[in-house]
Parts: sequence; C-alpha cells; structure tokens
Amino acid sequence: MRDWNELISDVVAGHWADPETGKPAKVPFKTILLAETLEGGAADVAAPLKLGKRLAVVSDSNTVEAMGRRVAREMKALGTIDEIVMPGNMECDEPTIAALQEKTRHADALVAVGSGALSDTCKYATFKDGRPYATFGTAASMNGYAASTASVTLASGYKTSLPAHAPKGIFLDLKVSADAPTWLSAAGLGDCLCRSTAQIDWWASHRLFGTFYSSVPYMLQKEDEAPMLEAASGLARHDIAANGVLHRVLTLCGLGVCFTGVSHHGSMGEHQVSHWIDMFAGPAHPGTTHGQQVGVASLAIARLQAEILALEKAPRIKPTHIDEAEFIDRYGREIGMMCCAEAKKKAFDRKGADEFNARLGEMWPQLREELKPFMMDPREMEKALKAAGGPLTASDMNLPRKIWRDAMKYARDVRNRWSFLDLADDAGLLDDFLSRDAQ
Repeated sequence: MRDWNELISDVVAGHWADPETGKPAKVPFKTILLAETLEGGAADVAAPLKLGKRLAVVSDSNTVEAMGRRVAREMKALGTIDEIVMPGNMECDEPTIAALQEKTRHADALVAVGSGALSDTCKYATFKDGRPYATFGTAASMNGYAASTASVTLASGYKTSLPAHAPKGIFLDLKVSADAPTWLSAAGLGDCLCRSTAQIDWWASHRLFGTFYSSVPYMLQKEDEAPMLEAASGLARHDIAANGVLHRVLTLCGLGVCFTGVSHHGSMGEHQVSHWIDMFAGPAHPGTTHGQQVGVASLAIARLQAEILALEKAPRIKPTHIDEAEFIDRYGREIGMMCCAEAKKKAFDRKGADEFNARLGEMWPQLREELKPFMMDPREMEKALKAAGGPLTASDMNLPRKIWRDAMKYARDVRNRWSFLDLADDAGLLDDFLSRDAQ
C-alpha cells in the first residue's frame, strides 16, 4: 500500500518550497487526505478543522447514497447536522448558488459530498457569505477540489471562472471513487490530458508576449503523469490504485495554483473549447461533463499543435478579424459584447500582426525546440483515454459536428488567454485543420 499523500502533505505543511523562489506555497487548506477508505472516519478527519457546531452536509441525488448519507451520519458526532440533497443534474449558476445559501443559512459551515457543479456551488455560496466549507470527493473526475476559483454560469448565461476560496479540508476516499461510474474517472483523466496542450500554449504566450509563466505546477505532477497514463485501463476496471494515481495528479495540479495564483498551467485553449460547448451548444448539448469535453479537446489541440510545430517556417498571421455585429449575431447582445471585449484584448491590427510575424519568425527555430519536451504524442493520449473508457471524438460525445467545429473555431472568444487556437485562426490554418480532423 503506497503513501498516497506523499508530496501532497509536504506542500500543505509548507515543507516543499518553490525551487524558483525558495518559498513555500501559501496554502489555504488545513488538510488534504487521500485514503484507501474513510468509512467510519468522517468525524475524526473533519474535527481538527473546527467548522462549527451546526453543519450542512450537501450531496446530490447521485452522491447521497454513494457517500453523502454516510458522511452525514458520521458527522453527527461533531454537532447538529442538516442534510441537504441537491438535484443530480444541478448547474453551478447564480440561482442555484442563492438557493443553496438559503437552504443552509442556519449552518456554521458546509460539507460538500460530491464533485463538479456541487463542489463549485458549495465553494462559491460559502465564499459569498463568509462561511468555511470542507469537501469529501466522490470521484476522480476533476482537479477543482483544491482550486480557489469556481466555474459559475452568470445570469446572462456567460460561464466564467470567479475568485472564491478553497475548502479547509479535502478528503478523498479512493474506494468510493473507484466504485463510481467509470466514465467519471475517465473524465478526470481527460481533464489531466491537457497538461501538454496547456503547457505549450502557456510557454508560447510567455515567450511571445512576455506573460507570466511558472514551471512549478509541472514539477509537482511530473513524476505521477507516466504512472497515471500506464494505469488508465485500471480506471475502467474500478481499480483503487488507478484512481489513487489519478487523484494524485488532479490534486497536485490544483496545488499548482497555490504557488502561481493562476490556473493557466491546466486551463488554456482546450478548456476554452469546453466552456464554449457549455455556454453555446444549447439544446444540442449531449450532457457530457467538463472533463469529457476537455479530454476530446485536448486530443484535437494536441494534433493541431503538432501540425503547426512540424512547420519548418513560422506561420504568418493576418490582422484578427473582429466584427462586433458578428459577435452579437452569434451570442446575443449581452454576451456578444462581453466576448467581443475579451477578443479585442488579444487581437492584432495590421501593425501588431507585422510585429508578431517578425518576432515569431526570428524565434521560431528556438521556440520549436523549447516546446518539444512539453509535447505528448496525441496517439499516446488517445490510447490512454480509450483504455479508460472516455470519449475520443465529438461523435463519441454525441455532439453534432457543426457544434464541435464552432466550439473549436470560436472558443478563443470566451477568454483573454492567447493559445494555439488564436495562432491557427489568425494564420488561416484552423479551418483547414477542422475540415481534415476526423470528429
């Protein structure tokens, strides 16, 4: 039995320092614990957090029987427990956040039992009213357990990452995660596959525009990435060890934010594609999760990046096409204006395009060499995701091809983070790639 908390516990305790600065992370957690099983121990692990005498244990219709009921029962040793069960198809949006605040208004703190939208809803609701919370994760499906941001859909329909706060404690029962539907673990693997695509986007942005970059998040998870990929088939067999390795990578990725204060190391072009699908697929949305969408997007963007980086000569961009009327036509006035404003922040006029082309042309041979170590073979990524039972294409997700192509084409609209999607589109390469890339 391995020590699942190796390195994680050192970071949380402040014993692991940033090699670049010599400083430990400013960690907002008191505890992060991965365990083979936590059955019977919820109160014991949560007691040191001193959350209060009245706690709301919040699960949803999917997680209440998996772990929610058990945690609520065990936590009675700490005080009065209000058991709240949310709908299984809940969204982390402003009405749901407000409803949860109302349902739990008498509680000193919240204990979230679940992942995804439930975790983010508890996180943002307690952030808004200044209460602490803790999380018992039920699946290795996301890296957001440790994040101090929440993915929230605003009243306008715009999905964005908002500052929030981290849980006081994160408790991950590996047996519960292994017993979860395997597509959830495959979604977590899909979320992790973006390491290579995000690192390429982030480093290229750093070199071309002088934006901030840190290698520390990648140092944290470096030793666990290969074992995670090797164990991918175990996720489809409900294997505890495979889920443990995956949880480690997801957790270490989340801890990277504690050193950098940003999520760029695990959220660039591929995440913009997923956000676009959630925001604009409408009735055509197949109900896939963020991790499933990120996995498919990571495979596609890895292929796109590989094609571009195989070019001997640097691609040349044209001025970015920005037409406010087109944004409004595509998204409606309110969101269209917001997306247009984001797009303008990284758009090139004629002078800017000429300067960029000169800079990229001069830098291209060296930049290609610098990016090679970050690349992951798209075939290896696909092999691992297939072994885990995750979708590989838009068709696998039952997402219409037009929606997928629009997501890849227009994902750059939703966030002011330059990526290879921007490079490919401004260089006139993206449409051709999408016409050839089988989805």
